[in-house]
Amino acid sequence: MSMKEYRLTDWLPTTKKEVDLRGWDELDVIIFSGDAYVDHPSFGAAVIGRILEAEGLRVALVPQPNWRDDLRDFKKLGRPRLFFGVSAGCMDSMVNKYTANKRLRSDDAYTPDARPDMRPEYPSIVYAQILKKLFPDVPVFLGGIEASMRRLTHYDYWQDRVRPSILVDSGADLLIYGMGEKPIVELARRMTEGRPLGDVPQTAYLAREVSPAEDDIILYSHEECLKDKKKEAANFRHIEEESNKYAASRILQVTGKRVVVVNPPYPPLTAEELDHSFDLPYTRLPHPKYKGKRIPAYDMIKHSVNIHRGCFGGCAFCTISAHQGKFIVSRSKESILKEVKAIMELPDFKGYLSDLGGPSANMYRMQGIDLSLCRKCKRPSCIHPKVCPNLNTDHRPLLDIYRAVDALPGIKKSFIGSGVRYDLLLHESKDPMVNRSAREYIRELIVRHVSGRLKVAPEHTSPRVLDVMRKPPFSQFKTFKQLFDRINREEGLRQQLIPYFISSHPGCHEEDMAELAVLTKRLDFHLEQVQDFTPTPMTVSTETWYTGYHPYTLKPVFSAKTQREKLAQRQFFFWYKPEERRNIINELRRIGRPDLIGTFIK
Repeated sequence: MSMKEYRLTDWLPTTKKEVDLRGWDELDVIIFSGDAYVDHPSFGAAVIGRILEAEGLRVALVPQPNWRDDLRDFKKLGRPRLFFGVSAGCMDSMVNKYTANKRLRSDDAYTPDARPDMRPEYPSIVYAQILKKLFPDVPVFLGGIEASMRRLTHYDYWQDRVRPSILVDSGADLLIYGMGEKPIVELARRMTEGRPLGDVPQTAYLAREVSPAEDDIILYSHEECLKDKKKEAANFRHIEEESNKYAASRILQVTGKRVVVVNPPYPPLTAEELDHSFDLPYTRLPHPKYKGKRIPAYDMIKHSVNIHRGCFGGCAFCTISAHQGKFIVSRSKESILKEVKAIMELPDFKGYLSDLGGPSANMYRMQGIDLSLCRKCKRPSCIHPKVCPNLNTDHRPLLDIYRAVDALPGIKKSFIGSGVRYDLLLHESKDPMVNRSAREYIRELIVRHVSGRLKVAPEHTSPRVLDVMRKPPFSQFKTFKQLFDRINREEGLRQQLIPYFISSHPGCHEEDMAELAVLTKRLDFHLEQVQDFTPTPMTVSTETWYTGYHPYTLKPVFSAKTQREKLAQRQFFFWYKPEERRNIINELRRIGRPDLIGTFIK
């Protein structure tokens, strides 16, 4: 099927004219999104729109409304029968707009031609406030990563202050956190039937007063967090544990004269429910209004397939498990193959899939061997500090997917673009068949699925820093690199391993960075995939960075905060650049490690 065979009505309507084309005189739900409208299962607003459409509702989507003019974009479709949905987009808007140095970015990957000025800061707040002013009696529901990660008191790096739940600033009636298919359907059904919404799982709202139940978790109030950083840190442990539990408690937090109520999440979706979300009638294309324009985020994923949801890595700086949860939900083989065949129909597909992956490349179909143990567990990571003995790390189901996809006529190669967890591959299970599957996976991955470069994320070399990050020891990376190099030699391949590293992470001192430079130099890496730690809302690392205490131990942890401290750490990545040499020598003398100078200066 080529682009020409689609009609305008194959997309969700975005204008009055498109609503009229469908012969509708009323809309049930109108969604406002900070991203351009790409009708594809990787874009949250499209997924929510399609999920509601599958319920028989009339849904429209207004992408990137203009908030600076007479607000005609907010008025053009009138009032919906049920509610307005608001999402800032696929990223937190501040991460999208600013670098780790708080510099304005010059492009926005989720906007046509990457224009940087098509969304405000905090669209969740700006859009919701406008809608509440224009239509005070229509409920506004927030969703997406920005709302999800800001559902309770949180530190905001860009404003350098602790902010209350985004419900307070936005005036929205309710917030959906995490992946929103189930709560949005339940909310729509209850509104249609006139039933109350207060106990819908995976939602948060503001209440005048609440009678706490016996197993509710009552956090320190917003005002207490403003006064005492240790209380802010202590809160976060509960927030993270409850968002990763099978049967969680309700969370309450007093904020001003009201209470933020966070209902526990839904249990993980079943494979059938996840398939349903992916199998909806997406065109898989940007809306025709963007004809002739490039949307970089779409170009990145248009030939890739997401095969599972969730991540049990629990990395301290990552929002994936905070948003999607630690329980893996995998799509069926049929659903994955169906999507691959749809990609093969795209006019510009040349036989190469850019990724068959997920939040992590190799967690497909992995879960607890005894699920009754998982139901009681509150560990945020199933693989740190060690791989849980109850975790099934069998790579055979994933190998089966790779081989089934590669067997399709028309597929020349499927690459793995998602990050590979080598700690899962190197884990010694009690089951010899599982260990054999890991060895088989490593070889298959390196020989058939690498496009010249394989991305992995050791993130650091220091045991102390890696422990704060919840990442495996650096020795595991070295072991994996030896395997990678050996298999490449045996197969006559010339491929590169591309490691990712972070500087200025909580717990990291300059000396740790100097040692990172020494170790990576010995391995002959000239690092390019590096970044300064950016505190993003609601992660363990951010709370540690801001408060100075680790949320789980409440012990003090050092973080580099000033520009000077951060640059001093960052320069060690670039020991191979002549212009950095003088600074590095001075820095090594300053921190009392002149013994390392000879390593860099020959």
